[in-house]
Amino acid sequence: MGGIKVGTASWTDRTLLESGWYPAAADTPQRRLAHYASRFPLVEVDATYYSPPAERTARLWAERTPAGFTFNVKAFSLLTGHPTRVSALYKDLRPETEKRNVYPGDLDAQTYEEVWTRFLTALEPLAHAGKLGAVLFQFPPWFTIRRDNKQYLLEVRERCAPIRAVFEFRHASWFDGDNEAETLDFLRRHRLPYVCVDMPQGHRSSVPPVLAATAELAVVRFHGHSEKWDSKDIYERFGYRYSERELADWAPKLRELAGQAEQTHVLMNNCYRDYAQRDAERLTDLLGE
Repeated sequence: MGGIKVGTASWTDRTLLESGWYPAAADTPQRRLAHYASRFPLVEVDATYYSPPAERTARLWAERTPAGFTFNVKAFSLLTGHPTRVSALYKDLRPETEKRNVYPGDLDAQTYEEVWTRFLTALEPLAHAGKLGAVLFQFPPWFTIRRDNKQYLLEVRERCAPIRAVFEFRHASWFDGDNEAETLDFLRRHRLPYVCVDMPQGHRSSVPPVLAATAELAVVRFHGHSEKWDSKDIYERFGYRYSERELADWAPKLRELAGQAEQTHVLMNNCYRDYAQRDAERLTDLLGE
C-alpha cells in the first residue's frame, strides 16, 4: 500500500483563525503555517484559484515548512474555464473591457499564454524544494464529457509538465452509465490523476463518490454534505462536520484506494471554523489504527 497524506484545503481561513484551533503564540502568518505543518504533512492552497500566486510567496511557503511537507495548489480560475475577475488578472494583462468577469475566450492568445506562463513560473520555488505535490484543476459544472474537453485534459498535462496536474469534475456526465468506465479508462490510459470526491448529491455539480486510482497519485477531496450546497455563502456550503461513523466508514475505503497508487492525498475541504482540521486529525487517527 502506498503512503497516505491527510491535510486540509486551507490554513488561513478567517473562521479558522477565530475558532481557537491555533494557539495564541501562532500570531503571525509564518507561525500559523509552522504550527499547521507540525500537525499535518499536506495542505491545499485555495487562494490561488481566486488570484494567481507570487513567486516570492511560494518561496516563503517552501522556506517556512519542514522537509517532506507537501503543497497542492488550486489552479487559477481562468485556466479551468471559470469566470475570472478582471481585477484578479496581472495588471499589465488586463483587457480593456466593461465586463467584471472574463473567460479565456475574452483574452487574446498571447495574453492567455502569458497567464499560463506566469502561473506555473510562480510555483517553481515549491517544485524545486520538492514540496509541490500537484496542481488541482477543478472544472466547472458545464465542463461535460466531450471530446474537446478530454483533449483539454491532455493539453493541461503537457502545459504543466513536469509539474503534476490532477483533475476534478463537477458534472455527472463523466460517470453516467457506461461513461464511468470510459472516463476512468481514458484517465488511466493517459496517466491522468483523477480526484475522487465526497459531496452532496442531487445537484447540478454533483459527482458520485467513485473511488479509483488512475495514475501514481490518488487524490480524495471531502466537501461535506451540507443541506445548503446551493447557497452563495461559502460557509453554508462547506459548513459540515463529519460524524465519527462517516469517518470510520471512509478509513478502510481510503486504505483500499492507497493500495492502487504510489501515494494518496486526502484533503478535507469542509472549511468552516476548525471543522476540516478536527476531521482531518480524527481521520488520521483512524487510518493509523
